[in-house]
Amino acid sequence: MDVRKFSIPEILFGQGSLQYAALCAYRMGGERVFLVSDTGLEKAGWVERVFSILRKEGLTWTYFNEINSNPRDYQVSEGAKRYLADGCDVVMAIGGGSPMDAAKGIAMVASNGGEVNDYEGANRIERPLPPMVFIPSTAGSGADISQFAIITDTRRKVKMSIISRTLVPNISITDPLLLTTKPTELVISSAIDALSHAIEAYVSTIASTLTEIQSLKAIDLILNYLPIAIQERSMDSMEKLSSAGTFAGMAFSNASLGLDHALAHSLGGKLDVAHGLIHPVLLPSVMRFNLPSCVEKMANIGEIIIGRRRSGAEATAQEGIERLEAFFAGFNISTRLRDIVSDCDVLPKICEMALNDTCLVTNPREADVDAMLDICKACW
Repeated sequence: MDVRKFSIPEILFGQGSLQYAALCAYRMGGERVFLVSDTGLEKAGWVERVFSILRKEGLTWTYFNEINSNPRDYQVSEGAKRYLADGCDVVMAIGGGSPMDAAKGIAMVASNGGEVNDYEGANRIERPLPPMVFIPSTAGSGADISQFAIITDTRRKVKMSIISRTLVPNISITDPLLLTTKPTELVISSAIDALSHAIEAYVSTIASTLTEIQSLKAIDLILNYLPIAIQERSMDSMEKLSSAGTFAGMAFSNASLGLDHALAHSLGGKLDVAHGLIHPVLLPSVMRFNLPSCVEKMANIGEIIIGRRRSGAEATAQEGIERLEAFFAGFNISTRLRDIVSDCDVLPKICEMALNDTCLVTNPREADVDAMLDICKACW
């Protein structure tokens, strides 16, 4: 019998849960919060809202917003210096994957020393991190749940995967109200990111009963409620997408990911492509490549997508992938690699970089550079 671990934070979920952010920090001994966010959340008013919540509970804070999409190693270094110089004792992040991944890197470097690049790979963090309270503003990255941090090494132009149980935040506060101020394109890209997490975690070589149920529920919710969220912007649909993001985060944090994310990380690191734009392009082709190694699981995914089982597992899986492509196309987003990569000559280098990505280890089918090039050409 296999023995598996399942790591998740304490989770506060529901409309209005943001109001408990300061109490959560205080309960873990926090007096001076290091708050990480970005200008988008500032403009939407959410950063000021957190300030007021902290102020009400008598907490002080240092605010850090020097974060790009695909956060950089030097930004983590600067944040760690500020954390230490200001005597902070808890890390809080509000935003999408970029602020939350940066906040993890800052907590890691502030407590363990060195540079963020020293911790690339799995289980290289030796000392405990300061308490972390994360508040996701998108229903997709799963950074508030997961034991992953993705940081760009600017010298090598590589998105590093850093994996450790200590990177799981202490508390995740998911307030679906934050989604109501998100632009439509970000709601779409975040939900598709969560969908790719769920699909890759489900077929991962280390998936288990504990993760599979989370994956399937996330897939079902996203397929059913993303179109409603775009058309109606209803609170119920936003809450369902938030649930899906949480379930997908639980799944991939504990079962890891696969080839789609290995390639996505390489594209993001080399070309600074926004992470959410990559999955509608790569995911169907990666699923077709993986199909021979996980037919029954792909059929289970296909059954959710098309709403019924066809005569055989392979037929169900194939139709599911075709319907998924149509699902993506219905949102008027890029579904061809040529739309996000200007020069196909860079693809061999991208595929070589993906060979070293940790996510490739748990892909259900082994892939070399030639196989990855074929996938890229199929979706070019």
